[in-house]
Amino acid sequence: MTVFGNLKPAGLATLAAGAALALAACSPTPSQAPQSSSPASTPATSQATITASASPSASPNTSATVGAVVEGFPQQLLPLMPGATVVSSSFDKASAPATAALVATVTAPTAAVVDFYTASLEAQGFKAVPGEAVGAVASKDFVRGDNETVNLSVVEAAGVATFTIGANVAAESAK
Repeated sequence: MTVFGNLKPAGLATLAAGAALALAACSPTPSQAPQSSSPASTPATSQATITASASPSASPNTSATVGAVVEGFPQQLLPLMPGATVVSSSFDKASAPATAALVATVTAPTAAVVDFYTASLEAQGFKAVPGEAVGAVASKDFVRGDNETVNLSVVEAAGVATFTIGANVAAESAK
């Protein structure tokens, strides 16, 4: 079953923005980056909220940030797993459906991440879709009603699980 085939353009744009933020977090640190002739620079520790415009169809209300949970993020819907560190997050409540995405790391096995989010989502009425992986990546899809979806993907390396969880839900569900 392909859940991604049902994403709206704004949902795709939000997921693309989340992926771009995740890639940005993996870029070289200032000490590794090539030197710039620009006199202005931003310290590596600063956090900024940006308006994502990954595509012309992206909602102007999409916000994203690196290293923190973006303001307004639906933490009841997608809680941060205890002990996890946020890599990036994005949220657009104005789109239909509302979209939210979170990338984080945690020192825990993949199964613990999947179990935590499965319990959290099932408690909110989501049902797990059959399937546990896409290729070698742990991936689990959840559905609620006719048009609310959540996807969780987890990659583990050296005892650290990096996970991405994204939701497309009714605006009233994004609390």
